[in-house]
Amino acid sequence: MDTIRIGVVTTSDRASQGIYDDISGKAIMDTMAEYLHNPCEYEYRCIPDEQALIEETLKELADEKGCDLIVTTGGTGPAPRDVTTEATEAVCDKLLPGFGEQMRAVSLQYVPTAILSRQTAGIRGKSLIINLPGKPKSIRECLDAVFPAVPYCIDLIGGAYMEANEEVIKIFRPKAK
Repeated sequence: MDTIRIGVVTTSDRASQGIYDDISGKAIMDTMAEYLHNPCEYEYRCIPDEQALIEETLKELADEKGCDLIVTTGGTGPAPRDVTTEATEAVCDKLLPGFGEQMRAVSLQYVPTAILSRQTAGIRGKSLIINLPGKPKSIRECLDAVFPAVPYCIDLIGGAYMEANEEVIKIFRPKAK
């Protein structure tokens, strides 16, 4: 069974300064541990909301660390310091706007302010990068909505083969003809 390399990037000025604990990054890792049967290796980063640093971190995780999946949390709103979306778009070879559309659709069932979210996803080399919101409850709602497509996407870009815990999340791979 393949080991899955997962980059987890929290973009938060306050969490990166130790003003409060990064519960969002932990929520991502806990969710992945529930979803996947594969052993996982995490490359965790908690960094300030600085676009150049976010871009550099995403490139490092994709190009040097070889992460199959990179999941960010924070920095996707309309505030001036919310630049995770711009950093993701700047480093990706291809954007996958359906991820953001689906996450917003799900989040709108819970809060009307979800329309302010600018989450997106894209591919850099053999890495899938997904932007998530900052609250652990929203992280889980969004991952539940989009993760069923993640393993097949990673198959298509040449990443490791993900095996899900079907009691927790059902993934979708088209049947071979």
